[in-house]
Amino acid sequence: MSTKTKRILVTAAVLVAASALAACAPDAGGGGSTAGGTAANAGNDGGNNASNCTNTIPKKDLPVVTFWGWYPNMQLVVDNFNKQNNEVQVCWTNVGQGGDEYDKFQTAISAGTGAPDVIMIEADRIPTFQIQNALVDIKNYGYEAVKDNYSAGAWKDVTIRGGIYGVPVDGGPMGMIYRKDIFEKYKITPPKTWAEYEQAAQKVKDAGGPLFGDLGANVPAVMMALQIQKGANPYTYDPAKPETIGIKLNDQASKDVLEYWGSLAKKGLVGTQDQFTPEYIAGVVNGKYATYISAAWAPGYLTGAGVGKGEDTGKWAVAPLPQWDPDNPVQVNWGGSAFSVTSQAKNPELAAKVAYGLYADDESLTDGWTNQIIFPLNLKALNNPDFVNLKVAFFDGQQANKEVYVPAANAYQGMTYAPFGQYYFDAMTKQISAMIEGSVTGSQAADRLQEDVVNYAKEQGFTVQ
Repeated sequence: MSTKTKRILVTAAVLVAASALAACAPDAGGGGSTAGGTAANAGNDGGNNASNCTNTIPKKDLPVVTFWGWYPNMQLVVDNFNKQNNEVQVCWTNVGQGGDEYDKFQTAISAGTGAPDVIMIEADRIPTFQIQNALVDIKNYGYEAVKDNYSAGAWKDVTIRGGIYGVPVDGGPMGMIYRKDIFEKYKITPPKTWAEYEQAAQKVKDAGGPLFGDLGANVPAVMMALQIQKGANPYTYDPAKPETIGIKLNDQASKDVLEYWGSLAKKGLVGTQDQFTPEYIAGVVNGKYATYISAAWAPGYLTGAGVGKGEDTGKWAVAPLPQWDPDNPVQVNWGGSAFSVTSQAKNPELAAKVAYGLYADDESLTDGWTNQIIFPLNLKALNNPDFVNLKVAFFDGQQANKEVYVPAANAYQGMTYAPFGQYYFDAMTKQISAMIEGSVTGSQAADRLQEDVVNYAKEQGFTVQ
């Protein structure tokens, strides 16, 4: 390994530790992986072993693969896998959600021990761990047998330089959620283009109505998705040159999208409240916003936050995401997670069998989508007539999957994420905030973002194209 590559790996480790969503103490167990051992003898391998399972392993003579994950129905999913599998059993532990888990994983990576065999990771975080050699390319461990279970776009999200570093489980095809009562009051039909979106926003404002949407600086992934929708290609990799990366954050498409949203905010057509906050949710409940640009997981999130209940019941619907060019529609994604095999797995092939098979049976998938836990990427569920034709209660019985989310998922072509994604998102948030404050234009924000991220990449040892 070159000195340059080592420097990239060390900095990636520091970045993960510094940018995790929530700080937490290192994993006290500190034990190694147990793949290839059995449930009976795995307890000799430290803290991360079958003796610490949240679940009960029914077939104790089989090899055990350890797994970290945080889906709310993980217990059911693991039990289903173990019940149906006669080759391997899963020992599951929930060490925390998102940043909490990533902190523990980073500690294990740095220590060289203590990581599970299989780990749940959000798709945009996979490159950050892959560049540290913390994940295994599972393309030669059963990919051909299951590749047709997922779309090409779903696979692209977990592909880095030709290698497969995760099995896609859930995604976030995007759409436009809107208040039916507000649209009816102001005689608005769901806009099909972003030009129509601005026209509708102006019409509602002129009539004394509420804000049409929100530009939240703390959701930079939405801005990135909309820039990609317009034709931006933020990051490119050369498979033959792992230390080289292409960065283009200030192309015309990226500038146009920032200018568009900055203009909406300046005209008072959309708000500038940070999302996922009590203030924002209160505004959503109280009809402060006519639309919410979000993803297929939003109904579950909003329901859990208290939206769509009481007097708010039956007021919500969803339409396809507006397009920049209606003659060339592009569907984009926000969010989603995958199951990855870690480089500390003693038996990567057995661990890959778990990654491919976990949350892939009909019962688990059905439980996931019926309880609004996941938007499944497995085509067995995505093409299931019961899922496609589901009348979604949050949307007052609208067949949201059939009309919006399934077509968007099927048309999604995938994204290329950065190996320093959190730094990029933080830098994007900084520039969107400056744009909202009026100290920079959208174009200037894009130029500053380009300069910031390119400098950072070079400091980490990358050659930037």
